[in-house]
Amino acid sequence: MKTAPKVDPAEVQFTAIRAQGAGGQNVNKVSNAAHLRFDITASSLPEALKARLLAWPDSRIGSDGVVVIKAQEHRSLPMNQADALARLQALVDAAAHVPKARKATRPTRGSQQRRLASKSKRSEIKAGRQGRPE
Repeated sequence: MKTAPKVDPAEVQFTAIRAQGAGGQNVNKVSNAAHLRFDITASSLPEALKARLLAWPDSRIGSDGVVVIKAQEHRSLPMNQADALARLQALVDAAAHVPKARKATRPTRGSQQRRLASKSKRSEIKAGRQGRPE
């Protein structure tokens, strides 16, 4: 099985922003959340993967082809950056997976006969329920 190409960290831009939610005394003075920006069209990913990513139905991918991920789970900026990079790699991995094409098949003669036999048997059961006046 082929693996997806790795995202080059040099092609990713990080911005430190203030995290939302409760955080005690540090919440208003420390910027620990990471804002990741990744330009798909300017990246070194293969062209086929770029096309799949640009067509991918994800709200994190803008119409200009830039992926924006905000990570604020952890209390330290390096951990949030690593988390954002891992989420970007997961997105690339998901887009790189090409589903196997379905090959159309026909039912076998035996399965067709079994299906018709069960239908006729069921029909006889239902016909036997009808009360016919004599």
